[in-house]
Amino acid sequence: MRRCTLLLLLLSSSLWAQRSFYPIRFTEFTLANGLHVIVQRDTSAPVVATVLHYKVGSRNEERQRTGFAHFFEHLMFEGTEHIPRAAIDKYIQEAGGSLNAFTSFDATVYHLSLPAHQLPLALWIESERMRRLRIDSVGVETQRGVVKEERKMRYENSPYGDWMERMFARLFAGSPYEWTPIGASQHIDSARIEEFVQFYNTYYHPNNAVLAVVGDVEPEQVRQLVQTYFGQYPPGPELPPLRFELAPLVGEQRDTVFDPKAPQPAVFIGWRGPKAGDTDAYAMEMLLDILARGESSRLYRRLVDETQVAVQASAFLFDLQYAGAILSIGVAAPGKSIEEVERELLAVIERVKREGVTEAEFQKARNIREARFVMGKKAALEKALSLASYWATFGDANLINTELERYLRITPQDLQRVAQKYFTADRVVLRYLPTRSQQ
Repeated sequence: MRRCTLLLLLLSSSLWAQRSFYPIRFTEFTLANGLHVIVQRDTSAPVVATVLHYKVGSRNEERQRTGFAHFFEHLMFEGTEHIPRAAIDKYIQEAGGSLNAFTSFDATVYHLSLPAHQLPLALWIESERMRRLRIDSVGVETQRGVVKEERKMRYENSPYGDWMERMFARLFAGSPYEWTPIGASQHIDSARIEEFVQFYNTYYHPNNAVLAVVGDVEPEQVRQLVQTYFGQYPPGPELPPLRFELAPLVGEQRDTVFDPKAPQPAVFIGWRGPKAGDTDAYAMEMLLDILARGESSRLYRRLVDETQVAVQASAFLFDLQYAGAILSIGVAAPGKSIEEVERELLAVIERVKREGVTEAEFQKARNIREARFVMGKKAALEKALSLASYWATFGDANLINTELERYLRITPQDLQRVAQKYFTADRVVLRYLPTRSQQ
């Protein structure tokens, strides 16, 4: 009876999500200089969001000059030929808006949210930053300090802070995904201004970017404004080819890290996974919803509730443009050994490889994906980020409407298949211990 009730609830949630989703209509055009523009009119609120997505991330850096893409995420807030230092934040805040940026392995993204009538301000600022950024000693030295402090706070002075760097260095050794976007402090410290200028002049051009504008705007007015602000720039030089070569990962690689900042022992396990857009990526995301999402997931129930060997048990997919990683985390409960945590975590995975998932679990995973697909595309900024990312990654902005179909084509058998394909003995295992005595 309880199982029937659960299925009815899941089905009703799925039907609600489907009824709540209406196709997002948008227009696209490309300037003569190569800047691709996506416009979606949304009159639900008098606001506008702009996203300028540059196709440059840590993958485009040299091995001895890492952290450049992330450094520019900060430097782009310094000033331009016509915008004084530290004035960009001031202009946006005085206009009643907000701004931010982020860097990934594959992209650097800048986004602004403003009252709709302030769209010219947003486009002017982004056009200034695209080709008129001021790269001088004052701005560079200021941001060197900011980036170094960020690295200290997030990596060097945090428990388990460097696990991601260690993991990617082993999973993707010899490839542009070997280092993480934060980069190495010594590379930023030793870089000359001329090197930063060269990086900027290589990647920050209209033909290496996509601009998404979503909000209470007229598409034709947006076209005219974009032409005015961005059409003045010529296309940039041909980009250097990205050489992505990945040697097979053979066998298990283990490392033990002694971290006095760690409150409890922890284990981090990584496998190679499917890249973004691969059919296996959709199946793996649904499988991880079952294995690791929330307190009803298999990992949480087994490790935290039943055996009580862990206080945290999770897993997620890092699906990048050229490769993917499946990462699992287990933090030991007080008095429990990290060996117990690792053994139980791998046992949960081995079980799903042998037995697959239940019908109720599969339906729940479908419903999670449907609800997330719908609810993640309500606000102007969310839609602008999705439109820009879909086009930059796949060349198809309409995936904002159709990607759900890829999830709905996945079967329970696909979930068992990807578990067997990717959860192999070819993996990286990092154990973090607070003291050597716990080894």
